Amino acid sequence: MHRILGTDLTLIDGISDLTAHIFFTEVGPDLSWFKNVCHFCSWLNLSPNNKISGGKILSSQTGPGSNRLANTLRLSADSLWRGNSYLGDYYRRMRARHGAPKAITATAHKLARIIFHLVKYQKTFDETIFAELEKAHQKHMKKRLEKQAESMGFQLVAA
Repeated sequence: MHRILGTDLTLIDGISDLTAHIFFTEVGPDLSWFKNVCHFCSWLNLSPNNKISGGKILSSQTGPGSNRLANTLRLSADSLWRGNSYLGDYYRRMRARHGAPKAITATAHKLARIIFHLVKYQKTFDETIFAELEKAHQKHMKKRLEKQAESMGFQLVAA
């Protein structure tokens, strides 16, 4: 698959050989059919279908559909539950915040965006990009905890 697609998709956590093969059979190595990553995710029915009336969003659920690649990405996203990577952390955060079905769809959407960029630009998966995002998330969480402790009249002390 590396020779055909130009990148090794199995380096991404949660993506197996079967997922890479299904991506190849459903989409192929040429992504010129899609204008950008948003169109690709919309084709997979992983993007929210915003119903707007009078400037107000009435509904923003993902549309119905039975795309084989989308179903495979959802299974891959669900397998990240016990993963020790940024994507596993992202899935657990979304699951705690929104529940399992929405977390699976959100993580599958993130996986689809990663796959699109890797195949389109012929790059290899680089986990160091996510390390920076994880540091920013940890900094945000620390600031939030300090603010929460201050509002209760406590002060955080480093261990």
